[in-house]
This record gives sequence, structure tokens and C-alpha cells, in this order.
Amino acid sequence: MTGIPLGDLALNFGVSALAVLLFIAAVMAVAIRMNNHSIIDICWGPGFAVVAVVSYLTSIGSEGNDLRRLVVLALTVVWGMRLGLYIGFRNRGHGQDKRYTALLKHQQGPLVPFLIRKIYGLQGVLILVVSLPVQFAMYEFRALGVLGAIGIAVWTVGFVFESVGDYQLSRFKADPANSGMVMDHGLWAWTRHPNYFGDACVWVGLFILALGDPLALITIVSPIVMIKLLVSYSGKALLERGMRKSKGQAYDDYVARTSGFFPRPPRPARNHAS
Repeated sequence: MTGIPLGDLALNFGVSALAVLLFIAAVMAVAIRMNNHSIIDICWGPGFAVVAVVSYLTSIGSEGNDLRRLVVLALTVVWGMRLGLYIGFRNRGHGQDKRYTALLKHQQGPLVPFLIRKIYGLQGVLILVVSLPVQFAMYEFRALGVLGAIGIAVWTVGFVFESVGDYQLSRFKADPANSGMVMDHGLWAWTRHPNYFGDACVWVGLFILALGDPLALITIVSPIVMIKLLVSYSGKALLERGMRKSKGQAYDDYVARTSGFFPRPPRPARNHAS
């Protein structure tokens, strides 16, 4: 039998859904006015921060463990806001991402329903689904314990990989001498996607932090969906197709010696026949 107050959790989900709806609607309105739908990429992380804050406030007065609630709130907000700020600074002066420009060429019918179907509605649903561990954790009365410490440790590993990987890549791209070259230093020598690996660890960590009650096992859907997005859809697969086209043999060599996701020491460089 679960110790989570299911009625309170259902109310939390409803309030979070309303908050996400209003947040996404506001982002869409600004994006339409600016004619730049890349804004949704900037707001992806902050969307989770919105759910964390709403869930924390909604759960006030519940029997949820206060330390667990504070830790999950802090970790989610720190991750989400860092990601949003990084993408915002990275996108400055670059205009709309070509993915959205290509998508809008296939517009059918009125603009707003099209955008809801193809961009904003999906983003909102994903935020709600992936944030399930954050919502569950707010209503679990058990102390963090060893499992909670493991969750914090996994989150920390992920946050370090993601933030350090992003920093290393931004420094590499800022140097004109690296134009046209493949980033293969630092964490990028150990995995082709330290930021995506880190992102996955963050959500595995938050899932572990939600495991104060057996019912919370259903929130495993969160890291599964996030990892699937990172590896098969909008993340690794899409990025690597573009890198192979733009970098050619240099990227193929990088792929041959560097792990595609889980970090490991790089293989020896491959020699080409002269």
C-alpha cells in the first residue's frame, strides 16, 4: 500500500499541467511576435523549473519530507535555469534555428494550431511526463537515506558532465582557429556527447530521489523518455547526421575512437594509408 496521498498528487499534476499550459502559451506568443521559434529551446529547461516550483508550493502542508522537497526543488531549478541560460547565450544573434524554418515551410492551416501540434503542444506534454519524479518526490514522507544520497550523487555527476561539456564546447567554438575542426578535447575525448550523457544522469538521479515509495517506480518513464529523446530523436542522432555532412572524414575518425554516449578512454587514432 502506498504512503503517497494520491488525491494530493493528482491535484499537483493538474496544477502543474495548468502552469505548463500557461508557460508554453506565453512562450509561443512571444515566439510568434519575434518570428523566432528557437525560443522554445531556451525555455525547455526553465519549463521544468516551473513544474518544480509549482509542485513545491502546491505540496506545502502535505506530509512530504521537507528535506527531500527542498533538494528536489533546488536540483531541478539549478539544472533547468543553467540549461536555459546556456542555450540563450549560445543562440544570441543567430536567429531562428533552421529546423523550425524547415518545419514552417510545411505549415497547413492556421498558424497557431499548426504550432501547437508540431512544436509547443509536444513540448508541454514532454515537460509534464519527464517531470513526474519531481512531482512524486514532493509527497513522499520518508527521509532521503542512502537511496537519496545515491540520487544526489548521480545528479551531480550528470550536472558536472553537462555543464563542463557545454563550457568546453563554447570555448572551442569561440576560437577562430578551430573553425571547421572537430571538438575532441576534455570530456569530448571520452564521449561524443558529454552534455547528453550528463542530461541523462540528471534525470536518472531525480528518478532515484523520487523512490521514497514503491509507487514512484512508475516514474521510470521519465529517464526512459529523456534518454530516448537524447539518443534517438532530437539529440544525438540528429546532431551526428549533420556533423557527418559538415565535417566528413574528420568526424568519422572521431566516431571511430570516441564513445557515442557512455564515457570511456578514447581508442588509439586510426592511421590512413598514404
